[in-house]
Amino acid sequence: MKPLSNKAFGALGEKFAAVHLKQQHYKILEKNYKNKLGEIDIIAWDKDRGEIVFIEVKTRSSAPYLSGQYAVDKRKQFHIMRTASYYLSVTRCTLQPRFDVLEVEVNRSSGELKSVNHIKNAFSQTEDYARF
Repeated sequence: MKPLSNKAFGALGEKFAAVHLKQQHYKILEKNYKNKLGEIDIIAWDKDRGEIVFIEVKTRSSAPYLSGQYAVDKRKQFHIMRTASYYLSVTRCTLQPRFDVLEVEVNRSSGELKSVNHIKNAFSQTEDYARF
C-alpha cells in the first residue's frame, strides 16, 4: 500500500478524532466547519461538562516533538477563536466554549491508528482574540 497523500492523511486523522470523541460521549455538531472567517476541524458538545468544544486536529505520522497545544500557534489560535465567535453568534449558542487540540498519530503507510492525545483547554479565549 502506498503512503497516503497529505489531504487523505489529515482526513483519516479527523475520522479517528471523531470516533474518539464519540467514545468519550461527545456529540459531534460539525466537521470541517467553514465560515467567512476561517475553518474549525470539529465542533462538538461535551455532554458531561455542558460545553461547546472547538477542536483542532493535528494528525502526525510519528510522536511529535512538541505537544499539540504548542503546535497550534497564536495565529492559528486567533483564527479558530474568531471563527468560533462567529459560529456562536449565528447559532445563538449560549454554552461555555472550550478550545481543545486532538493529536492523532497514524501510520502513514498502513493508515493504522497508533495513539490519540486529547488536550483539553489547550488555549483560551482572551479579549485579544475574541473580537471579529
